[in-house]
Amino acid sequence: MGLDRTRVVALAGNPNVGKSTLFNALTGLRQHTGNWPGKTVTTAQGRCRHGAWDYVLVDLPGTYSLMARSAEEAAARDFFCFGGAHGAVVVCDATCLERNLNLVLQVLELQNRTVVCVNLLDEAARKGIQVDLPALSRRLGVPVVGTCAGREEGLEELLDRVEETLDREQPPAPLTVRYPPPVEFAAAELVPLLERKLKGRLPARWTALRLLEGDPGLLDALSAALDWDPRTDGPVWAQVERARAQLAHAGLDPAELNGVLVAALLDAARAAAREAVTVRRSPAEDRDRRLDRLLTRRYTAIPLMLLLLAGVLWLTIQGANYPSALLSRALFWFQDRLSQLFFWLGAPEWLHGALVLGVYRVLAWVVSVMLPPMAIFFPLFTLLEDFGYLPRVAFLLDHAFQKARACGKQALTMCMGFGCNAAGVVGCRIIDSPRERLIAMLTNSFVPCNGRFPTLIAVITMFFVGAGEGMWAGMAAALLLTGVILLGVLATFLVSRLLSATVLKGVPSSFTLELPPYRRPRVGQVLVRSILDRTIFVLGRAAAVAAPAGLIIWLCANVQVGDATLLVRITGLLDPLGRLLGLDGVILTAFLLGFPANEIVIPIALMAYLSTGTIQEMEGLGALHQLLVEHGWTWLTAVCTLLFSLFHWPCSTTCLSIARESGSPKWTLLAVVLPTGVGMLLCFSVAAVARLLGLA
Repeated sequence: MGLDRTRVVALAGNPNVGKSTLFNALTGLRQHTGNWPGKTVTTAQGRCRHGAWDYVLVDLPGTYSLMARSAEEAAARDFFCFGGAHGAVVVCDATCLERNLNLVLQVLELQNRTVVCVNLLDEAARKGIQVDLPALSRRLGVPVVGTCAGREEGLEELLDRVEETLDREQPPAPLTVRYPPPVEFAAAELVPLLERKLKGRLPARWTALRLLEGDPGLLDALSAALDWDPRTDGPVWAQVERARAQLAHAGLDPAELNGVLVAALLDAARAAAREAVTVRRSPAEDRDRRLDRLLTRRYTAIPLMLLLLAGVLWLTIQGANYPSALLSRALFWFQDRLSQLFFWLGAPEWLHGALVLGVYRVLAWVVSVMLPPMAIFFPLFTLLEDFGYLPRVAFLLDHAFQKARACGKQALTMCMGFGCNAAGVVGCRIIDSPRERLIAMLTNSFVPCNGRFPTLIAVITMFFVGAGEGMWAGMAAALLLTGVILLGVLATFLVSRLLSATVLKGVPSSFTLELPPYRRPRVGQVLVRSILDRTIFVLGRAAAVAAPAGLIIWLCANVQVGDATLLVRITGLLDPLGRLLGLDGVILTAFLLGFPANEIVIPIALMAYLSTGTIQEMEGLGALHQLLVEHGWTWLTAVCTLLFSLFHWPCSTTCLSIARESGSPKWTLLAVVLPTGVGMLLCFSVAAVARLLGLA
């Protein structure tokens, strides 16, 4: 057996410094690299080869510190302590190096075989910032390399320095941060004892400082990973207590020790940055400030945000019509060929109905309806993300979420929900507080996902805009859809406040939201990433549930129970409740059978109204409008359908995501009950008032 030629290297850095972009460039993986803080919430691994070695790069969660106060900080700290890394690369943003060096100095206390990667040098140059890399290297005592990860510049030199650092017989001697004398003396008293206990598994000085702080998370991690708990080790814990008493005698309360340590780290980072960084005023910085005055001040930012949302929706609506029709014709042409094949093979009629008219037809409908708008919406959404606009949205909405006693990061997960509620639920991992994370998961489906847009757009166009295909009709539909979405956002705030006052009581946590610099979107990468990572992923997940749903729907429409089909029986059973809500039994049944994928709600309703055994397709919205009116639809039915489409149970994929992320059937059930209850209450109220006033 040959020698193991694999080395593990930890990749650490503050949020939004290009760490995941660097990881992708080195490993070739399509790791998502959004331009907002906190995107990396779990570790990702990838391999690259350089020289004679294979390197396993571990992309750690973005964090500002290793003094674990959040899930990201704890995950990064624990990997450095117990992950078995041979070395580390700490990625810094050249435009704000001083803040980044705080993390660098903490990593150097844990791992002396470290290379500092100063990234985004191109952005720094545009802002008039110059970094003296050799001076910084001399100050820190470890190699420092400059890169532009987005352009893949400096990567070879970075790997060369990593290899040299790991090949050295003696590791580098990095800068040691000096803390106040009482702290240094207290730690020095502990070091000899810890060296004997740890046997090189952790730096004794770093461990001594953490024990003096009394970090319970680290104590639990030590017990789990090293099978050694300092709290049960008599000599060690006795010395810890004596050291704390000495600190208290010197005027340093243990509760204040963390602040003292952080202050020393910040002073050291400031001194290193002062020596290495030169700044002169630049046009790019002035441009960013002018843009921020427009995009973050309430009186201009909110109208611009609404106009931008309406613009994205208009482009999605207008742009999806023609390709959706083409795709539909192609897929249904293929359905005819499948039918011919089944007839040629002499397959039974029931098999042809179940597989072609059931499974394939539903699948074809979902793909033709979902794919075109997603292929437009997701790239536009990703361009805004890459540009740096989405953190500004979170900044604007933070105050409203604080009023709702929730976390401002919920604004980001809510934005993700517009594309796919399941993706928004998974994105809630960026929220540190378990209470606030649950609030965000339970309310994510209050904003409409891509799957609900077809129903919303069709109803708005048929009953409130008209079936014209001109630009003005599209703009009117986009504005009305924007209003519907704002209603969903308002409900998100109100329900979040209700949850935080009842079953999820608590005080909203503070969080640091770094507004990243505006960056020119990388259009090619955006298109590839949004199509592959988002559009195809979401479409594949929807197709996976739509195919078996097609079989179930076909069975409901074709299995006879007495003198009527199962579908007719269900619609008849639900009709009284539907009428009470301003709907009818067919509409409620369509939403129930559309649980696997919201895109098929209208086709199911058509199938029920026409009493056919398969999902139907109309030639246009004009014909569909006429059919619905003939079956009793009025403006009130349309309004209540819009409300119920906006507020009803999440789709099956979202429910599975909530169950997986929360780990609790109770919270999953509540996530179903909340929007459904709001929708039924609104529909009942609107219908009752309209009937009371004689309007319907």
